[in-house]
Amino acid sequence: MNEGNPPYVPDDEREGPRTRTPAAGLGPAEPGASPAPPLQDPGAAPAPGTPLVPPQAPYPAADALPDPATHQAPHTDPWSRYDPWAVAHAPLQQTGAAVPGERRSKRTVLLGWGVAVALVAGGVGGFAGAWLERAGIGDVHLPRAAKVPAGRAPDSVAGIAARALPSVVTLHVSGDDEAGTGTGFVLDTRGHILTNNHVVAPASSGGEITVTFSGGDTARARVVGRDSGYDLAVVQASGVSGLTPLPLGDSDDVRVGDPVVAIGAPFDLANTVTSGIISAKERPITAGGEKGDGSDISYVDALQTDAPINPGNSGGPLLDSHAQVIGINSAIRSAGSDADSGESQAGSIGLGFAIPANQARRVAEELINEGHATHPVIGVTLDMGYTGDAARVSAKGGTGGPAVQPGGPGDRAGLKAGDLITAVDGHRVHSGEELIVRIRAHRPGDRLRLTVERAGTRHAVSLVLGASGRN
Repeated sequence: MNEGNPPYVPDDEREGPRTRTPAAGLGPAEPGASPAPPLQDPGAAPAPGTPLVPPQAPYPAADALPDPATHQAPHTDPWSRYDPWAVAHAPLQQTGAAVPGERRSKRTVLLGWGVAVALVAGGVGGFAGAWLERAGIGDVHLPRAAKVPAGRAPDSVAGIAARALPSVVTLHVSGDDEAGTGTGFVLDTRGHILTNNHVVAPASSGGEITVTFSGGDTARARVVGRDSGYDLAVVQASGVSGLTPLPLGDSDDVRVGDPVVAIGAPFDLANTVTSGIISAKERPITAGGEKGDGSDISYVDALQTDAPINPGNSGGPLLDSHAQVIGINSAIRSAGSDADSGESQAGSIGLGFAIPANQARRVAEELINEGHATHPVIGVTLDMGYTGDAARVSAKGGTGGPAVQPGGPGDRAGLKAGDLITAVDGHRVHSGEELIVRIRAHRPGDRLRLTVERAGTRHAVSLVLGASGRN
């Protein structure tokens, strides 16, 4: 299409036929032709007898003109040469309607101009924006991260923490010129709370215990029962209601590598959540022993975890992916003294230990129901100074009596003074402390199989554990 020229119209849409007979008064069509009749006013009514001209033939053919002499039409039937199926040369139009070809042409022009303007504007805008960005002109708008869904998966750290935190408490203990902070968790709707014995020990003789819940509410608490051998204690908060207990899981089902979450108040930072895995099981550890007589030593067949645990986490729950308590955080292994500074590193180095939940359940029930817990025993005195790779039965008892209690479990199983116990139920035993830990992992009345070495000969003995009420 050429701009400025009239729109192109196909040949078959141009008005009128391509050849016309010269009008009257303009000269003959060819030499010797008769002159045409005078022009007739197109608005005048036709004379009587004048034949009608079909609308498709605005210029009559030569043989259809009236005879010049008689002015009569040569044919009596005016429609004899009309073909109703002939193609009309000019389309019918309504008054005021535009020619379709002309409408399409105008629309195309406008569309073309619109696209051209849009492309030019986009290019100019992009160039200007890039120039402004390089020049450092204009406001800076940092990208915003997409919204995170409000909910969290129940087995995620956030999901576990959300379920457990309402049941975890912070304990502030004072008494005996001592004060400290620890953690505990709700056992039942009656206000019983499980924690470590060393957390509440300062209040054992008239001190005070304040319990702070995760929501900020506080309550006074009293000691219901405690056991230094297991490093467990139960306190009861007064004047509380609507508590949500934390369920105790099965610690025997725990596997190395299982994910865990620890909650506590390290350095009095309440409701601190950390996570890690179970690093090992059945770690024989001992803690305490500050009194010198060994009465405060704890023997724990512990779960080991790399979840960060620090002072103040003691007594807090170690949770599995179902938000069930599988252990009670009790001890950590700290780094040794710095050779340069001489100061001890008292923080977490990824070696934390927790009392298994199955052991804690039995002890907690006994502390609540009886006020004290029983210890499983084999009825022998061990030589704790023996440095060999086994646990040795001492030559004599602690009070000067026999090392093997007469009529006790060891006596009935045939143990003798000087015997070396090298394994319990197939698990190797390397020291007297480790033998106690293996025994404490069971209940009174459980049957154990001991591997005993005597005079260079090994043999197996079976015994049923007795009970001791010492706390």
